[in-house]
Amino acid sequence: MAVANTPLTHDLLQIKKDLKNKLDSKPSNHLVESNLMLDERNLIHSIHSHTKDLNTDNVTRTQAYFEFYTHYPEIQWALLGHLVSRNGGWNMTDLKGEYLSKLLSDKDQEDFFMFLERGNWLIFQDVYPQFLLYEESLKRKKPLFHLLPYFHVSAFMEPLWNHFWTSRNRYLLAIALVVNEQSYLEQHVMQNKQFQSKIIQSIEFNLQELLSLNHILFPIDSPFEKAKLVGQTLNHFTSLHERILLGKRLYSLLFDDEERLTNILKWAKFNPHTGSRKDYWPHVFNDVKETLPGRVYNPQIKDCSLKQGVCRLFSPKLQYAWQNVEHTDASPSDWFKELNALDYLKKPFKNVNGEIQHAYCKTLETLGFAIFTKKAIFHRKQ
Repeated sequence: MAVANTPLTHDLLQIKKDLKNKLDSKPSNHLVESNLMLDERNLIHSIHSHTKDLNTDNVTRTQAYFEFYTHYPEIQWALLGHLVSRNGGWNMTDLKGEYLSKLLSDKDQEDFFMFLERGNWLIFQDVYPQFLLYEESLKRKKPLFHLLPYFHVSAFMEPLWNHFWTSRNRYLLAIALVVNEQSYLEQHVMQNKQFQSKIIQSIEFNLQELLSLNHILFPIDSPFEKAKLVGQTLNHFTSLHERILLGKRLYSLLFDDEERLTNILKWAKFNPHTGSRKDYWPHVFNDVKETLPGRVYNPQIKDCSLKQGVCRLFSPKLQYAWQNVEHTDASPSDWFKELNALDYLKKPFKNVNGEIQHAYCKTLETLGFAIFTKKAIFHRKQ
């Protein structure tokens, strides 16, 4: 897992010591709430309840991240999570949209949606209690991160939150959350036997590019109808290492340029997340289907614009594409077993190239051409 040979900074050496103590200690598998003060027990129950209320669907999660960031901009992962979660919602509605609904069977659409939805749900139920515990720590003017185990948060995060409480190092906390959430996703989704057999092999060998799972788009506010898109491309979606590095690049893309950050925030504020790609490109997408049933299909997009006289691409709102899902809780196991994860907290990426619009538009063209030629692109492995 190591990603760099550079020496650890003073801050990271202290964090390493604290993490080693966590690994050397024997955590209790049976936390007893009755050992806590009454106000702490009440707080735990309140946070669980509030998190569950907001963890209804991709739209409620995505909005919750943004609202938290507007109140606590020092928690930079909240904005990063908001934008990545928008992309998750767009991928969900794509399954019922103009292209993929014609290329995937109903069963495949359902399987892929459950894969995306499960990951989106799991990350929120892991990270949002951390946010609420931080909020309450501010209110009480003392750190409450010793309560993180009661939310089954990895032991990796307690030293990082305590370090942030004293150092205010936004970068270290944000990247630690990237590492934690992607490792959590790896454990509970990517290594899940059901998803392995149904979804992950298909993504790895057939569907990654055509599902746009490798494009993470950040719309930037523009005086024109067509928002500018920046982002990053992920070539190996199934690799934990590559997903963490992607998170680091996205962080730099988002926070290294103050003007770009301001314009991304402006776009997010004035364009609430609905799950439809109409949110960022209403000149290309519509959340109402414009094409008539049975009409002969012709490719509709070229160089990020619709051809003259053709209908906009159908991209439904999430609430009309998918029903809400009742999830079962994840097993309370901890991914953190060794100190190598600390390497990801080293030097940040700088001057990340956010050019992605051309590659994304080529994906749209490829999908349109696939339907036009009626090629059997999507072959499920038996």
